Amino acid sequence: MKRRSLPVATALAATAALLLTACGGGDDKSGDSDKIAGADTGDSPSASSPGDAAPESADRPDLTLPKDVEDVFEKWETGDATKDAVLSDAAQAQTAMNDAIVQGRTDTDGLSFYYDGKALTTSVKWVQKWLDAGITYTGTTRYFNPKVELFDAKSAGASFCADETKAFNKDRKTGKIDKSPATSDSYVLYNTRLEKDDRGVWRTTDGTSVRGSETCVQ
Repeated sequence: MKRRSLPVATALAATAALLLTACGGGDDKSGDSDKIAGADTGDSPSASSPGDAAPESADRPDLTLPKDVEDVFEKWETGDATKDAVLSDAAQAQTAMNDAIVQGRTDTDGLSFYYDGKALTTSVKWVQKWLDAGITYTGTTRYFNPKVELFDAKSAGASFCADETKAFNKDRKTGKIDKSPATSDSYVLYNTRLEKDDRGVWRTTDGTSVRGSETCVQ
């Protein structure tokens, strides 16, 4: 979860690990990895065009975080239409996870919309850990240094860092905020795989996270 001091185990098997932020579920501290999930497929990137971007007509769920919770995506555009569509939905997936945590629900529309397969299963389990611990969080999570690789017309990988130094765990019943000092574990490296569905939405299907990654620590 957000802090190493939380009373809930934060490590899942690397094969099932995934994000998830606010709070990366499945942190892997065995070593850093800058490799984008799925990049070993051997597929070459396809040419991009503005038409490849996710259509505005997709019936996307409303992801409105409470006033005391904010996601900031720093320099989250590449200028390439397809890559930007991938990054946009990768960002929405992170916010969908955070939205589920603060709502205290594992069945939100955002989770099922932006996650699929292994990633959906893992994200639901991750939110449940927060519920079991009786905590939520408050504050700002900053996402930065995004990188995208297109494998083919319908699959891609995205990696990015999360800065949780200004996000704090909060007891769900009492509202008490844990403002333990930030450490290197407040920075997380995410590597995710996304696949484009028939609606044009890039859904996160798999991924890993590394807490305390030297790639992200500032």
